[in-house]
Amino acid sequence: MLDHVFTDAIGALRDTFENALLDRLAFEERFQADVLLGDLTWETSYGLPGEGSPPRVRADITLDWPTWSQTAYRSWYIGEPFDDGPRIEIEIVLRIQRLVDHPDPAAILRVLPEASPTIGVEELERSGPTVETIYGPDLDTTEYAIEVSYEGSYELSEDALKDGAILDTHLAAMGGWIASTLVKLGDLPLTYLQPDDDEELGS
Repeated sequence: MLDHVFTDAIGALRDTFENALLDRLAFEERFQADVLLGDLTWETSYGLPGEGSPPRVRADITLDWPTWSQTAYRSWYIGEPFDDGPRIEIEIVLRIQRLVDHPDPAAILRVLPEASPTIGVEELERSGPTVETIYGPDLDTTEYAIEVSYEGSYELSEDALKDGAILDTHLAAMGGWIASTLVKLGDLPLTYLQPDDDEELGS
């Protein structure tokens, strides 16, 4: 792994998710670079243990490191005056899927807070829900999914750039928060289709 504050943030999030006993979903992690603009993006997905494939509830996490953040980080790294700190753009999408019936968005939002725990001095704000209808090839079978995202950014202070332990502390709450939120969503009285691997799950 590269010695870079963005990869340090990735490592810190992986640690907090694993400490919260979340399962990383196979083949769902990507690290991408925009060859035209220079932005870096890391995407990963986690679910609760024993959920089957695909899981009933999941969290899709995206970190973006835009080009201007790299410019600010490089300026600090080579000793130039520190003005605006670099930012990591964060999106966390909480998804309930394999639903038999059309979900009630209001019931979902009742168990979701309007904002995430504080990351440094900022929070991720909740968006409105998105409901999907998925039809089978013959149009006779239907399943539903609903997503709610939290979006915002984390500004890296000069202290966090100097000391990776501060970065770890700022991101430490995310794993436990996502895990407890997925449990709340999974406890809602919803009816699910069986997973692809036919693992027995309760409705």
